Amino acid sequence: MDDARHEPERNASPERRGRPVVESLREYGRGIAGGLLFSIPLLYTMEVWWAGFITRPAHLLLYLLGTFVLLLGYNRYGGFRRDVDWSEVFTDSVEELGLGLLVSTGVLFLIGRITANSSWPEVVGMVTVEAGTVAIGISVGSAQFGGGGGGGGEGGKEGDEAKERDAAERVPGQLVIGFCGAVLFAANVAPTEEIVMIAVEQTPLRLLGMALLSLLLGGLILYQLDFTGAHRFTRHRQLGDVLMGTVITYALALASSALVLWFFGRFDGNGLSICVAQVVVLGFAGTLGASAGRLLIQS
Repeated sequence: MDDARHEPERNASPERRGRPVVESLREYGRGIAGGLLFSIPLLYTMEVWWAGFITRPAHLLLYLLGTFVLLLGYNRYGGFRRDVDWSEVFTDSVEELGLGLLVSTGVLFLIGRITANSSWPEVVGMVTVEAGTVAIGISVGSAQFGGGGGGGGEGGKEGDEAKERDAAERVPGQLVIGFCGAVLFAANVAPTEEIVMIAVEQTPLRLLGMALLSLLLGGLILYQLDFTGAHRFTRHRQLGDVLMGTVITYALALASSALVLWFFGRFDGNGLSICVAQVVVLGFAGTLGASAGRLLIQS
């Protein structure tokens, strides 16, 4: 009887048994970053917004069910916890779909697609259509983008001295790679009309919200979420270093966004306020590239 009662606990994965709350939050954070990495172009695409408006409720429900089946399959056969039972797979999939809906709602609100004047059918349609891709990205991000933790003990004092010696070389290299990652992500959406449309309709308060969210996201990816490869490039976690690294990352994102927008002619004929708004809107995608993209490029 005692053995039977403890059987589910034995079957649970080591990651789930007694996992600290902080580690769970980091996993959710990695998942959300992964969801945004894969879905930013769709979240900024007008055709996807319109698909949410015109898709019938029955088709939206089928779409959600199909996404959930894909999540079940990936979490069972493609993720890190392949030895877990189906109850945990089901729980993970429900969490990821819920996060996909929440993240989609938050981003669509920030870019002004969801407002007080939006009807419930429009909101539900847009969020549902966007949430499918976001949820799958969250699933992949949770499973594949972790593992920034280890690698510290080897080499002792000699390893520490080597790290100090190449610190000067590492900083310029990180700036260049971060800029490349930001350009790579920003260039995916900069040529579209949606960036101008979103910028024109943005209020100063929402622009401030996007800027703060971009700073928060960049700092979390680099210093808190144990993203793939982060331990190699962000070894010091003093508050001053974290703040400086976060601000520099966001500055790279804004500079790359401005450069890409200028290249595609998005500043032509627009006033200063619209140009600034475009840079801030695109800077959200650029921040993902300058932080997560830069880590993944090097991993």
